[in-house]
Amino acid sequence: MQDAVLAMLAKEPSHGYQLHARLRRSLGPLGEAMNRGQIYVTLSRLEKAGLVVCERADGLPDRPERKVYALTPAGQQRVTAWLSEVGWPKPDLAEFHLKLTAAAAARLADPVELIAAQRRELLRRLREAQRAALAEPPESGAGLLLEGVVLRLQADLRWLDVCERAWAPGAGTEDA
Repeated sequence: MQDAVLAMLAKEPSHGYQLHARLRRSLGPLGEAMNRGQIYVTLSRLEKAGLVVCERADGLPDRPERKVYALTPAGQQRVTAWLSEVGWPKPDLAEFHLKLTAAAAARLADPVELIAAQRRELLRRLREAQRAALAEPPESGAGLLLEGVVLRLQADLRWLDVCERAWAPGAGTEDA
């Protein structure tokens, strides 16, 4: 969650309510259960870590002033590192989706290139798992586990194909 919030702030400084709304909109039905308080706790932790700064902004006549959060240089570096990560042992599909959304919204990276980097990593892992599976008897416990790993990686690759089609230029997803 912290990395997604930082990436959303890379587009523009925002207050917690705006961030919550953007994250919920990005996640669609999966974001409906997101607690607004979770955003404020995350922002507080990011501020203590020196990744964001908080400034007071004038409110409207009927509202008090608001806290507006912006990235620090360290926060920007963390966003850059997060966008270049290609870890996939236990994928969090919602986090990867937020990475694509935030990268496109803040024009930090091309979502199609992020998908391609993930695909390369998954293909590397798939080759390793297939080699290991071939070395094990199919009826062994390890062979069965490796078959499950291969099937999971193949499913994840198919999902990346769907993501790529959705994020391809002209697909209409860029404004998420």
